[in-house]
Amino acid sequence: MPLDAFCLTGLRNELAGRITGLKIDKVQQPDHDQVILSLRGFGASIRLLISAGTGDARLHLTDAVFENPQNPPMFCMLLRKHLLGSKIKSVTQPPLERAVDLTLDCYDVLGEASEKHLIIELMGRYSNIILTAQDGMIIECLRRIDGTMSELRQVLPGLFYHLPPVQGKLNPLDISRAAFMALMDASDKPAEKLLLEQINGFSPLICREIVSRAYTDTQMRTPEAVRIDGGAALCDAFFTLIGDIRAGNFDAYILIDAEGKPYDFSYTPILQYGNALKLERFPDFSALLDSFYTRRSNTERMRQKSQALTKSIKNAHDRVRRKLENQRAELKKTLGRERLRELGDIISANMHALQKGMSVFTAADYYAPDEGMVDIRLDPLKTPQQNAAKYYKDYSKAKNAETILKEQIKLGETELEYLKSVLEEILRAENERDLVEIKQELTQTGYIRPQKTGKKEKQPQVQFTRYLSSAGFDIRVGKNNVQNETLTHMLAYKTDVWLHAQKIPGSHVIISTNGREPDKASLSEAAALAAWFSQARENKKVPVDYTLVKYVKKIPGGRPGMVTYTDYKTILAEPSDEMVKKLKVK
Repeated sequence: MPLDAFCLTGLRNELAGRITGLKIDKVQQPDHDQVILSLRGFGASIRLLISAGTGDARLHLTDAVFENPQNPPMFCMLLRKHLLGSKIKSVTQPPLERAVDLTLDCYDVLGEASEKHLIIELMGRYSNIILTAQDGMIIECLRRIDGTMSELRQVLPGLFYHLPPVQGKLNPLDISRAAFMALMDASDKPAEKLLLEQINGFSPLICREIVSRAYTDTQMRTPEAVRIDGGAALCDAFFTLIGDIRAGNFDAYILIDAEGKPYDFSYTPILQYGNALKLERFPDFSALLDSFYTRRSNTERMRQKSQALTKSIKNAHDRVRRKLENQRAELKKTLGRERLRELGDIISANMHALQKGMSVFTAADYYAPDEGMVDIRLDPLKTPQQNAAKYYKDYSKAKNAETILKEQIKLGETELEYLKSVLEEILRAENERDLVEIKQELTQTGYIRPQKTGKKEKQPQVQFTRYLSSAGFDIRVGKNNVQNETLTHMLAYKTDVWLHAQKIPGSHVIISTNGREPDKASLSEAAALAAWFSQARENKKVPVDYTLVKYVKKIPGGRPGMVTYTDYKTILAEPSDEMVKKLKVK
């Protein structure tokens, strides 16, 4: 559900009490559609996230950490110029509009006090972030809208800001019961559609909820409701909700599906789904929106940024797979090479009966159990001796081909496993730094051509994710093959414990022992990390192998992170996101 006008009212009320009077200390723009304002004051330090994305337009306080691009966008630089050091004077919302106006006390270039407005419009694909002067003149906006894009309303620097054109719907706070009943009498549409088209400020979810509260049937048509009780139940449900809105009763509710994923949210209990969805109440709207959107938007943003890498690896994976199929088919053909030698022997034994120009020779097959006759194909342009030599040569080629093909197939299978591990790395990437490291790995291994920029590309410093076991053992996890190799073969001591999910792509996990023997709890926790950071994350139980680092050897000539190991034991581990969060060193 998008933030409808009344849900936004509840959020505005909450924000007004928490950010009014705070100063803007930092401005970030981690993505094209997102701006983060770091706020300080009254002993508090909080971050306000503003998003104008098509599917996730919102604003709320957040605890999430966002990675900034190397070069800040121009819009971010402009906001820093105008907003840094300014104080939030008020947080207002135009009546029944999906927009919030942050009024800011600022200083102009001459150092004199001035007022600016940061207007956040949360209107689906028309969402925008607009900075205006005190008189309403637009200084800059995230999305510029000119006359070719909209004849009704332009949003450009130098123009005066105006709210979007009104839709001509009725104000639910002003409508009377008589007027509401008159709307029902004149309609033949479903009750949900009547509310959505005629009443301002309601989302489709709320319209269905009003109908469900009245008749327990979200598909109820208006004429049927009028026939049942004159529409009284719908009218009562509508004005009960309006009474809660007037009283300022806005509570943050979220709907959770059977898989535990957030499905929708609202400012009033949503009961229309019955037991199909679980209703959960949050302490405030910021916590709700942070939970609902931030994780999902991070996942989507990483998916978009990783698309090119994923496509390159999948193409390479398919290419290697097809090559292996062809090599296995060729290897299968070499398995019958003994027959070529036998036919050469038969030709050699019958030289006296052969003549040049023969295309088929029928002779006794003394290699067959019944010593029957066999037809042997000959090249009529070759002599009998040359035909025999051709069969012996084909036999030798097939024998040599078997040896070469087995080696090539082994290398191809190793490469296929490596590419699978890289695909798993991309899926596990948590931020842009992880993707940069993976891209550099693929450049080093030749799967991606290095970009010729004329500048020496800066290598990011490798940062391992660290965890602390319940017994105090330091645990480190590699996020990609290069990190795995560095962690296992360069940083870990021979007496440290190495863990990896059994026979599937995943992270190398190292327990730094400092000469001590890890307790069972620490081993179990490290194994849970190895299971979570592997391809088997969704499984309930994952076998994890563990051994000392001195028994882990790099495969000669193998790709980064590919190892063999001995003297290992296996433990069954349960992948757990809660365990990951609990053990992570912040």
